[in-house]
Amino acid sequence: MEITYRKLTEADLDTFIKMRITQLREEGATEDIDLVPALKDFYHRHMADGTFVSWLALDGDKIIGTSGMSFVEKPPYFSCPSGKLGLLSSMFTNPNYRRMGIAKELLHRVVEEARAYGCGAVHITASDMGVKLYTAYGFVHNGNFMQYKL
Repeated sequence: MEITYRKLTEADLDTFIKMRITQLREEGATEDIDLVPALKDFYHRHMADGTFVSWLALDGDKIIGTSGMSFVEKPPYFSCPSGKLGLLSSMFTNPNYRRMGIAKELLHRVVEEARAYGCGAVHITASDMGVKLYTAYGFVHNGNFMQYKL
């Protein structure tokens, strides 16, 4: 088995979306809508304008790991003077390939994409399973994060 890595393309979207939904289910998400159309729309638009990038891990032609980084901008602040943020998402590895360093490599590749984009920080809402990976990479908890659902 030789794991290779490459960027997501439009041709990969159906598989990528299926893996994203599998990830959400694994994290305990409640399914009350068909999310596929919204995901297709998001990825098409944001891949086209360069505000979403993803690296994939493959075993042969089979996608076995995914990552994603969305780029957003807000007014600059002291700890992020560019105002550019990377929002990490879609970190998923096929269960048969876990504990092999694949997620770490995917994480590194999308963090480097955020650095190249000019982001001053990367944010993630981590699943319980992902906390060890992100902490080992150097992510720290930010107790200020709050959310208001509309």
